[in-house]
Amino acid sequence: MLSVRHLIDTTSLTADDITQILDTARSFAEINSRKGIKKVPALRGRTIVNLFLEPSTRTRSSFELAEKRLSADTLNMGGSTSSVVKGESLADTIQTIDAMNVDMFVVRARFAGTPQKVTENTDAIVINAGDGKHQHPTQAMLDLYTIREHFGHLDGLKVAIVGDLAHSRVCGSLAPALKTMGADVTLVAPPTFQIGDPSWYNCNQTNHLDDVIEDMDVVYMLRVQLERMEGAAIPSRREYNRLYGLSLEREARMKPDAIICHPGPMNRGMEIDAEVADCARSRILDQVTAGVATRMAEMYLLLGGEGNGISD
Repeated sequence: MLSVRHLIDTTSLTADDITQILDTARSFAEINSRKGIKKVPALRGRTIVNLFLEPSTRTRSSFELAEKRLSADTLNMGGSTSSVVKGESLADTIQTIDAMNVDMFVVRARFAGTPQKVTENTDAIVINAGDGKHQHPTQAMLDLYTIREHFGHLDGLKVAIVGDLAHSRVCGSLAPALKTMGADVTLVAPPTFQIGDPSWYNCNQTNHLDDVIEDMDVVYMLRVQLERMEGAAIPSRREYNRLYGLSLEREARMKPDAIICHPGPMNRGMEIDAEVADCARSRILDQVTAGVATRMAEMYLLLGGEGNGISD
């Protein structure tokens, strides 16, 4: 099992933890690829609460599907359907649900630190499904899985994370996880989107995409998060695309075996051109597929699922 009790961030995970998640996910990927029944009894009798206080499509649907395929019982709660909207504190909400003897909370929230706050008010296990600009560890695991499936390894790969670094919880999780696994990470963004202290990630940072793109094994494009900018000045869509967008011309300069990733949803024509998003290098839909398997693996490992869950 993993060395952590909760999955709150990637900085707490060791290389062995990450490898165990990815290896276990591969077993679940085989189950998900079945033509017939895709369900195993690994978490039968376990109760998982999906507390999504922020909108989500990919993360929420993949968690719900992963839970069903593990045979867990689930309770889905959103911001508009919980008593938080009536003024109840988060702590009271969690303690109320915890009194019903649930086993796990999957928490997505607008504010950084919310999943950690949940751990302080429950004995259940907590998974961070994205908290503000802080972390999104389950996204990082599906990204690592996708990259490792293509190359067969992570150690020594050169990865560029490009775009809205300042507002990205994806970068906050993926960069440390890649470094833990021995990859070489370069952060690329316009000055207004750069992070203040790249040394915290032990990464180089540049505002010149064209200077590095030919050396990269993976070009990971981030969505420009207009909803988190709080009035920050940005270039026009056209100007941003010209300087930092992944165009067909830039894609043609990439290494022959290099791949393209994006966490979604995409701003086509801004950070990535439509033709590039759908090209042969793109692993964007593979990332979506990997999300189910890796989230199954994380819940299975954290909850100590039955061994026959992945041997059926």
